[in-house]
Amino acid sequence: MAENRQALEERYRGAVEHKNGGEYDLAIPEFEALVGADPGWADAHLMLGLTYGFVGRFDESLAQIQRAVELEPASVEAHLNLAKTLCMMGEYDQARREFNTVLALRPDHAEAKKQLSYFPPEEPSAGESAEAGANPAG
Repeated sequence: MAENRQALEERYRGAVEHKNGGEYDLAIPEFEALVGADPGWADAHLMLGLTYGFVGRFDESLAQIQRAVELEPASVEAHLNLAKTLCMMGEYDQARREFNTVLALRPDHAEAKKQLSYFPPEEPSAGESAEAGANPAG
């Protein structure tokens, strides 16, 4: 890495400020440079993915957020944002799984509980419904 960690973190903070200020055209190239400089930086992938989503680059958004989850599988924030992105893309089954992962990591997570409350109840799989209807006295 050409830059030291402190310099990268300073650039990261600046990119987050651009993102939070709606300056996506400034944030995106900065986040792209950061993930290029440190491909293992989960937070930079997550922020790049979120920023891509804000400008409608949904496939790239999803790929970056998934990469953040791969790099930090215990990150509640990454799983939560992956679930929300999947919802926006209409991938509801996958989103439900991600919200459930958030709850597995943090059972008291209010937002994940709230989001799951909007989903219809899960239907039993074909095998479960056949077993449920089987006559035990048979």
